[in-house]
Amino acid sequence: MDDLTEEASPHFIHSTLRERIVEHVFVGDALRRLWQRGVTDVEVMRSEFDAGGYDLVMARARVTRHIQFKTKIVGGKTDEVKISLKLMEKPSGCVIWIVVTPDLLFDHYLWFGAGPGEPLPDISPFAVAKHSKGTAEGEKNERPNHRKVRISRFEKVASLDEILRRLFGDLGHAKGV
Repeated sequence: MDDLTEEASPHFIHSTLRERIVEHVFVGDALRRLWQRGVTDVEVMRSEFDAGGYDLVMARARVTRHIQFKTKIVGGKTDEVKISLKLMEKPSGCVIWIVVTPDLLFDHYLWFGAGPGEPLPDISPFAVAKHSKGTAEGEKNERPNHRKVRISRFEKVASLDEILRRLFGDLGHAKGV
């Protein structure tokens, strides 16, 4: 990151904005790719806030996916994410960790989830997450309803087509692409 420390980086200072940009680009790219494949029956719903453990819902036919998005910069130090136990309550929860370049171009994806219609793998035995900000005394309290999921539990996925297949299953042959 050039001469900037991580704390001075725009990716750190504006992390929420970065996450929103990445989410919007993902939705646009996914819908465009589905359109190219002749799939036009997808619904997209946004969570107003993250109380249910997910950011976005995408539904097609009988598959409804509750998706938690995470972002990471290529070469970044982050090697784990915090996931809400509530995501396991959804019929087909999953986590898509999008790895981007400093210019927010998608490099690859990391996937944690099961097949369409299957619940998120059980994360309850994983380590309990802590709040990222400390108390006035500097202590970081536990977040009993969140677990730390290490990057080694995620599968690297190189393409959007593969992410869409993991989300919705076989989409048939591509049309005109």
